[in-house]
Amino acid sequence: MADVTIETQTVKKFDPEAFAMNLARAMENSGQALAAYLKARENGEARDKPPNELSELVKTFSAVAEYWLSDNDRSAELQSKIAKAYLDLWGSSVRRLAGEEAPPAIAPSPRDKRFADPEWKSNQFFDFVLQLYLLTTQWAHDLVRNAEGLDPHTRKKAEFYVQQVTNALAPSNFVLTNPEVLRETLASNGDNLVRGMKMLAEDIEAGRGTLRIRQSDPSNLAVGVNMATTPGKVIFQNELMQLIQYAPTTETVLRTPLLIVPPWINKFYILDLKPEKSFIKWCVDQGVTVFVISWVNPDKSLGAKTWEDYMKQGPLAAMDAIERVTGEMKVHTVGYCVGGTLLATTLAWLAEKRRMRVTSATLMAAQVDFTHAGDLLVFVDEDQISAIERDMRATGVLEGSKMAMAFNMLRSNDLIWSFVVSNYLKGKLPSSFDLLHWNSDATRMPAANHSYYLRNCYLENRLSAGTMVLDNTLLDLSKIKVPIYNLATREDHIAPADSVLYGSQFFGGPVKYVLSGSGHIAGVVNPPSSGKYQYWTNDNITDVTLADWLKGAQEHKGSWWPDWRQWLQTNDPEEVPARAVGAAALPAIEDAPGSYVRVRA
Repeated sequence: MADVTIETQTVKKFDPEAFAMNLARAMENSGQALAAYLKARENGEARDKPPNELSELVKTFSAVAEYWLSDNDRSAELQSKIAKAYLDLWGSSVRRLAGEEAPPAIAPSPRDKRFADPEWKSNQFFDFVLQLYLLTTQWAHDLVRNAEGLDPHTRKKAEFYVQQVTNALAPSNFVLTNPEVLRETLASNGDNLVRGMKMLAEDIEAGRGTLRIRQSDPSNLAVGVNMATTPGKVIFQNELMQLIQYAPTTETVLRTPLLIVPPWINKFYILDLKPEKSFIKWCVDQGVTVFVISWVNPDKSLGAKTWEDYMKQGPLAAMDAIERVTGEMKVHTVGYCVGGTLLATTLAWLAEKRRMRVTSATLMAAQVDFTHAGDLLVFVDEDQISAIERDMRATGVLEGSKMAMAFNMLRSNDLIWSFVVSNYLKGKLPSSFDLLHWNSDATRMPAANHSYYLRNCYLENRLSAGTMVLDNTLLDLSKIKVPIYNLATREDHIAPADSVLYGSQFFGGPVKYVLSGSGHIAGVVNPPSSGKYQYWTNDNITDVTLADWLKGAQEHKGSWWPDWRQWLQTNDPEEVPARAVGAAALPAIEDAPGSYVRVRA
């Protein structure tokens, strides 16, 4: 009979001396975090100015409080409601202590990852803390929901800020009230807190006095090495962008080349992450001559650049360069997010000038009407835009960290607090994840351009109304006659699906509205090889709500990319021999992904 070796794991015992030593080291590291915070202020790199959002929060909550406190009966009802909820919770907890069965007063959503640990239910202390938090959160949301007389914008802001405050105060965010973190702290004798405080100090130093939460380990992720590796060359550049042409991988290609206009709010390589996720590489492999704009990461010297400048030095300059390289006067176009909004204004400008430069347009998670623009409308009113403009006048740009934080707040539990807990309480380095690395690679925005965008699109909604003026030209979307593939994503918080659907009706040519599963990024960057998600199609886009559109829609499994490629071929099937990168008129400047994309904020 063979010998069998039985391995036994020794349980690490709690060591009070090691625990005390690690607590001292954690406090030392937290002191270094404080020193990094103060050093930036001594050097003038950061200022202790209250964020504009704080004053908006106070003003918004004051409007809610005024309703409830203006009537004694209402105020008494408010207090009795929360008091009764707490008494019911106390009663059920006492019964559980006595060994009786007692159903919970309230339970978290099964999808809430914060409370997935079994000890939230099995341990009576953590169960009590959890229910206390959920009851208080529910009560706070009811305050907003039941407050009469609030205008829709104030109510939306109140709902948003209540969500932010309650997310921040969740018991999962603190060592002593998170069972998983507490177990880790005791098991490691506090070593997790030493590592966490060290990371906190490093992240404050990296943010020059402001906490820059790392969402991904950058050690194995570098632009041009692990991401944005599709072979190509920069063939043209100006002060606002570099134009990249990608090397063909097929013998023949569609005659009409493709120009991709990404958002300048983020860097273009969201469409060229790792090769297996790259939309750009996939297009090249599908026989398309691909050109991509890589926007500059602007500094104060470019602060006066306007939307008009971005149009002329962006897509229009790119079209001219593509014509010089390929000889083709017309291009297929793709615009992603705000890049799609810029593309739509460019198409309207070209239509007004009667210039035939575009064969088709694809808008990916892009809005042309902002009536239903979602949670970002929380940040848009005259007072808030004026405050942003005052800040931008001082610096010439909107710092990328501010826009990144606004986007992260839309999903704060996933993009902020989960990393706070994992990084700084558990002391775990985040994994190398290309998507989150890109998400944290923020860009600045010129003051003039950003102000124009906020006012003309979000605040005044001029583009769909036909009152937007660009280059002394009144823009009219109904004059755009080229075929449009209008892609929305079902769980989009930035360009909501119903907003994109509503915007489809303003164009004057044929529009194919397609709804993809997942959200603003994963619903777009969904390669066929992954076999994930689905998409829906329905030709009826006029005077229909999203819910009704879905009732008549046909569901297709997998990625929308092949459907789009077929649509592209339908609009322009002619093929030519594959083109070499560049031409005598525009020789290559440098290898893709170029130098502009490497500049970090």
